[in-house]
Amino acid sequence: MIKSGTFKSLLRRHKNVLHFCQLSSAAQPQSDPKSHSFRTDENDPLKHTLDHVGQYYRVPQNECKVYLYGGLPKSYEIQTKTFNETCLMVRKPSVDIINCLKGLDYTKPAVRFVLFGKKGSGKSLTMAHVLHYAQKAGFLLVHVPWLGNWMRNPKELSSSETREGFYDLNLDAAAWLVHFKSQNEHLLSAPELKTTREHVWSKRESTPKDSSLLELIDHGINRLKYASECVLALAEELKQLTKAGNCKTLVAIDGFNAFFYPKTRVFKEKKEVVPPNKITLTEAFLSLTKFDWNNAAIVVTVDEIAIAEEDHKSHFPRYLLGKEGFEHLDPFVPVFVDAYSPKELTSCMDYYRERKWVRYFPQQDEELASLSAYNPYKLMKLCISL
Repeated sequence: MIKSGTFKSLLRRHKNVLHFCQLSSAAQPQSDPKSHSFRTDENDPLKHTLDHVGQYYRVPQNECKVYLYGGLPKSYEIQTKTFNETCLMVRKPSVDIINCLKGLDYTKPAVRFVLFGKKGSGKSLTMAHVLHYAQKAGFLLVHVPWLGNWMRNPKELSSSETREGFYDLNLDAAAWLVHFKSQNEHLLSAPELKTTREHVWSKRESTPKDSSLLELIDHGINRLKYASECVLALAEELKQLTKAGNCKTLVAIDGFNAFFYPKTRVFKEKKEVVPPNKITLTEAFLSLTKFDWNNAAIVVTVDEIAIAEEDHKSHFPRYLLGKEGFEHLDPFVPVFVDAYSPKELTSCMDYYRERKWVRYFPQQDEELASLSAYNPYKLMKLCISL
């Protein structure tokens, strides 16, 4: 039996220890009291709705192949490796496009969607979400991860052997063919995807009619001097096969306005600038973004950093595309990608805290929201040093 004096002594000691623990915990960073509603268990983009906006979903490892050779911004790709998972936030622009793709009448001419917004607002990641949906929905993907690389930093340049006055970016073309093959390998073996005519490359080399598309692609990869011409031939074949109903195609080009900016960084031997309309690859992808075919959809982004201009006056499509580019795409569906909403910023910070990237402090989200102006890229850069 505990005596009364002893019990009172133990009670006082317990209160002192409790008070000390409260003081100590107050001096330490607190864990985030909010529930982990920033994640959704629905990892299938076919089932994403507006109810999932502001939540992260995990791209299954076996489906990350769609981004194997591009599709995620380099800084975000590094982040996915750091976090050891590929997660994308479901945002309203991507859900809007996905809902449209579900409801389109594919017997009508191809519909063009143009993603636009300020630098760092998330246009490329919005496209990445749409790409994941299209892959799951059985679309054949014709995806250019970042057009600015071709027009600002090409790997090499050579004169076209078949088109006078044109120039080939054959190393870039071959790399793109590898990307195309990787994204669509599960579809390219279909027996109906065959060439509709013979393609002659030289006196000794040709791709016969009714050859598999894989043969055409592999020829461009293995014979670099014909890589650009193979991309042009592939674009022609895809349009014919798509119109015939042999496949359903999604064309996705990031930084599309680079096709219409005359001051490229592609130079001839005498340092003369090669305009985009004299590059063979341009002809292929401009053909694919016309509305003269059906059973297809087109999603492009226009971006300030896709062109070699220091002072940007606007982020709107009319300014970035110029008269020629705007008329090429008109009519199109403009899709504005805005900065984070308060809910999206909170979800982003909750995700960083869950991955042990940042620690929680009171007023943390409000301060970062002010510093980043809710811009996704700026927020990510700010959190690198935290």
